[in-house]
Amino acid sequence: MMQTDVKSTHLNASGVVFAGRCRVKGYQIAPSGSAGQIDFYDNATTNSGTVNLSVDTTTNTAIISTTIPGEGILFLNGVYVNLPASTKITVFYA
Repeated sequence: MMQTDVKSTHLNASGVVFAGRCRVKGYQIAPSGSAGQIDFYDNATTNSGTVNLSVDTTTNTAIISTTIPGEGILFLNGVYVNLPASTKITVFYA
């Protein structure tokens, strides 16, 4: 099994997690209390192109913490996360 260093990026609004090839290993979401959808784009600059992961949020404000199984999800071009208003996220990647 290969050991890799995991990094993280915290966002308070939509934005770039990492501008290069990486694997998303997990995330922790602080929902705003409004239902919405979080999209992870295979793109290093904007919310367009291929969506590799979508996560729904509900009106619950409890922290959502998820580890992605296996080697994670491969993003070839970088990761851009589109967040609903007032939602916060920390993304773990390698």
